[in-house]
Amino acid sequence: MKKYELTIKGKKFDVEVKDFGGATAKVAVNGNEYDVDITYKGGEAVAFTPAAPRPAAARPAAAAAPAAAAPAAAPAGDVSGNNVVAPMPGLIMKVLVKVGDTVTAGQKVMTMEAMKMENDINSGTAGTVKAVLVKEGDNVKEHQPLVTIG
Repeated sequence: MKKYELTIKGKKFDVEVKDFGGATAKVAVNGNEYDVDITYKGGEAVAFTPAAPRPAAARPAAAAAPAAAAPAAAPAGDVSGNNVVAPMPGLIMKVLVKVGDTVTAGQKVMTMEAMKMENDINSGTAGTVKAVLVKEGDNVKEHQPLVTIG
């Protein structure tokens, strides 16, 4: 999927994100594969934490993985509040919230189809829906704002 060369404390890591599915990902760090869980904050992936590493070398993956999320920087045009953003390009299948709805952190706000899989898109924060920026049937780009929560 995407490849990165990360340097952490002077040590280089080749990281490849092989499969990304909403709250989980499969990554290879220096050729070793790991299944990782993704921690969300404000609707954006900000850190990877190791979950069931395959080889014994789990320490480099834990150090390298947070930097792999760095390209998921705050989207341009962020309005007041927190944006829930698309974790990857895809097609919006279902929008489950409307303006004025109260949501909790981790609540499913829409379903998106990407790579022939349905992915739950969850709120990264609790609050009130201020704007729904897409509709069912829309194609979205990676990091595109979908919902604003204030």
